[in-house]
Amino acid sequence: MKKVSLSALLVLSGCVAFSQSLESAIKKTNNEQLDAATSEFLSLIKTSSDKGELYFYLGENYFKKEMLDSAEYYYKMGIGKNPTYPLNYAGYGKILWYAGKYDDAKAQFFKAISIAQNKNAEVFRKIAEAYINAPYKNLDEAIDLLNKAIKLEPKSAMNYILLGDAYLEKNPADGTPAIKQYNEAIRLNPQSATGTLRIGKLYERARNYTLALEHYKKAIEIEPNFAPAYRELAELYHKANMDNKAIEMYAKYLQLNNSTEARYRYASFLFEKGSYEDAIKEMENLRTQGFDNAYVNRILAYSYYELGDKKDKDAYAKGLNYIQSFFEKAGDGFKYLASDYKYKGLLMMKVGKDSLGLLELERAIKMDSSIADDLNKEIGKAYLKNKRYEMASAYFDKVNPSKMSSQDWFEAGRAYYYAKQFDKADTAFGNVLAKLPNFDVTYVWKARVKANLDPKNEKWLALPYYDKYFSLVKPEERSNAAKKSNVIEACEYLGYYYMTQKNKDKATEYFTIIKELDPNNLKAQAFFKQGQKGGK
Repeated sequence: MKKVSLSALLVLSGCVAFSQSLESAIKKTNNEQLDAATSEFLSLIKTSSDKGELYFYLGENYFKKEMLDSAEYYYKMGIGKNPTYPLNYAGYGKILWYAGKYDDAKAQFFKAISIAQNKNAEVFRKIAEAYINAPYKNLDEAIDLLNKAIKLEPKSAMNYILLGDAYLEKNPADGTPAIKQYNEAIRLNPQSATGTLRIGKLYERARNYTLALEHYKKAIEIEPNFAPAYRELAELYHKANMDNKAIEMYAKYLQLNNSTEARYRYASFLFEKGSYEDAIKEMENLRTQGFDNAYVNRILAYSYYELGDKKDKDAYAKGLNYIQSFFEKAGDGFKYLASDYKYKGLLMMKVGKDSLGLLELERAIKMDSSIADDLNKEIGKAYLKNKRYEMASAYFDKVNPSKMSSQDWFEAGRAYYYAKQFDKADTAFGNVLAKLPNFDVTYVWKARVKANLDPKNEKWLALPYYDKYFSLVKPEERSNAAKKSNVIEACEYLGYYYMTQKNKDKATEYFTIIKELDPNNLKAQAFFKQGQKGGK
């Protein structure tokens, strides 16, 4: 038996230790423990600065953190440290591809493949991954590259996971080809948490939430520290309105991955579930840590609008500052959402910039007709506030009646009333009362409409509505600031009606109430003065 020298053993053990440490760091990247992975890669570089793979996988880690400048820096450094290591060319090519420099990117991809002499499956996989996930995709080329990777490493589960991703991107409406590839990945590696998660996401996409839940839980059984599975579970529970479970899963996710990117995801989740105050706290905290991009400003703007000014009197002003900052940071080439213009318009209107806000809302409607009903209501209310009643009425006319709430109908009714469109106003207030029969002030508006439809009181159309309003207001509430003028208005009409009916006692009853509420009321004074003359 040959003896192995001590120095050879030390070299061998060092290689094993390095390999294990690199594998540990890569696993942390895949598990979205990105800050921890960064520390491990940097520590390895201190002791093994000539290893090209360290720079590549550190670049991949930064790419996953969406820090593309840092990713590019380490890919290039890797090329400088070890020009014969092919993956850094693939990484740099990916940066160029994402930047829209497609010819330059392909040159780097070609260099990576050439250096690897078409014998490195990981090179094929990484280039294919870039083609699949980039905004501008090259799916046929990705599929071709993955088939080459399969020939080199037929037992690699990752080949089939990426192939499934490519098929799903190519035909999002048909998940059959994708799940076939994911299942093959699981057959090759039953312990693939990534493959199991992909199947779960495909089921969730198909709205088979039971099977999605089953696969997310299975991914955690396979790899208890697999952070992406906890995130997907949290978002699935949120879809099912099980927000307590969702928060529990997000807490576990953050235990594993407390990076700024993870906290950003969590803050976005809080916004989606309607916890606007908590979302603001998370996002503001991220900004103090230097994590301040367009998306942070977007969520802050949206959240401040939804929070409103009841808890923070400056909420709308803050929201407007953030939405303006969002547009500045995003720039001209950004793919804006209709909701960006929607919130910008709404925030402008809340701080008194109505005319500018209306322009933004009109722009949002042109981009997305599905939000037209909601925004037309907001525009109608803005015109109502500015006493432009014809315009307000025109926008309420655009809204699908089935999308109108009772409050919307009430506002529309007021717009129609002031625009002298009394038939429409009558219908609007009738819709309110059909759902809210005890919403007392609506009876006053309904009565006003009827009075205008019956100006000579030939049919006394307003009578039942003023009478109903009066009956709904308790005696002790009549002097309340919000009700006093309406009570007087109702009593004036009712008193006059009973005067014409020669029912002096009932008329006196109503004019007495008016006199108690407003001793200087001219109609009450005239009534009692006339009564005194009649009594002499």
